[in-house]
Formats: sequence, structure tokens, C-alpha cells
Amino acid sequence: MVSVERYLKVVHRAWSKKYLRKWIIYSAAAFAWIGSITLNLFLVLSTTRVIDGACYSYAFWKNRTSLIAYTIWHFVSFYVVILLIFIFCYWCILMVIRHQVNVMAVHSTAGGLSNHAPSQINRIQVSVIKTTVFVSVLYAITWLPHNMFVLSMALIPSHRLPVIAYYASVFIAFLYICINPFVYATKFDPVREILLRMIPCKKKISQQTAAENVTGTGTNIAQ
Repeated sequence: MVSVERYLKVVHRAWSKKYLRKWIIYSAAAFAWIGSITLNLFLVLSTTRVIDGACYSYAFWKNRTSLIAYTIWHFVSFYVVILLIFIFCYWCILMVIRHQVNVMAVHSTAGGLSNHAPSQINRIQVSVIKTTVFVSVLYAITWLPHNMFVLSMALIPSHRLPVIAYYASVFIAFLYICINPFVYATKFDPVREILLRMIPCKKKISQQTAAENVTGTGTNIAQ
């Protein structure tokens, strides 16, 4: 949903300004939470049993066909489709940014203007490329072991893997969720600038510096 929202704001800027309201973004965020919670609750309640004091989750299905069908659907919907969305949205975003860089370069060359604007857009382009590629590759790598583990358990029940492999795959997958915000905070310049402006101590230092500059300027003028 975040990738689609960025795609609409960059590639279809006029349409997004007219139709993409805040309540739509908030509703999408709420749906991401409510939808995943509802899906997992339904699965847990229908496929979990407590036997001799031990809880076995996602272990009791109506039949093997439903297990295989759900596993394939989950793999396609939450891994393959997500990667395709990443590739499509971020590729279109990069094409738009590259086009803007070329247009700015042509105008600056034709008008004899400074190359400051094209270089700034080029810096943003490089930042976007690095961030989007890293995020997409990180998602593909961190979620692949868990998806392969679940697929192998559903399609090849005789192939029993150790339980520690399951927990390791879940740990690696959840690393993506933890690392993702830090990637944008450190790699993506616009996000980093916004976060820096939100730091209270930095604001106080900036205000103090500005006040000192104003005071110094006033003193110089008075002299």
C-alpha cells in the first residue's frame, strides 16, 4: 500500500492531488492491520488444537487440499504479488524521476542556467534508486526462507524439517519489519531531513544558532 501510494503521488500527481485524500490513506493503513489480524485469527481458531496441554497451531486442517490451496495462495499473494508491486511501482517512479532530470538538464543547458537543480534532482534520484532497490531485495531475501519452509511442509509432508528452522525463518522474516524504517531513515534523504527536523534538541540548537546570527548581524550594523 505504501508503494502504491508513492506511485500515485509521483507518477499520477494530478490525479492523486484530486482524489487521494487523507481518509483513504488512513483507511488503507487500518485495513492492513485489521485484515491481517482477522486472517490470522480465523486461521488460528480453525486449525489449532490443544492436546495434553500443548498447543499445536496451524496443524489441523479439514483436508490436505485446503492446506495446499491456502499455502499456495498465501505464497502468491504475500510474496510474489508484493515483489511484482515493488518492481512495477518503483520502476515507474524511477522512470519519472529520470525524465525530470533529463528535462531539467535540457532547460538548464539551453537557458545557460546553473546545473544546481539538475544535480539536486540527480541526487534525489540516486537516493530513491538505492533505497527502493535495497528495500525490495531485503524483502525478497528475508521472507524467502519462511515461505520456502511453509511450502515444503505443505507440499512435501514427508520432508520434516527441524522446528528450529521454522523459528529461524520467522526471525529472519521479522527482521525486515524492524529494519525497514531504519533503511528509510538513513538512506532516503527526504525522510531523513524530516526526521532531523523532528528532533527537539536539534531545533533548539538551530534556533539558538539563528538567534546568535541575528544578534551578530545587529551588532555589526550598529557598529
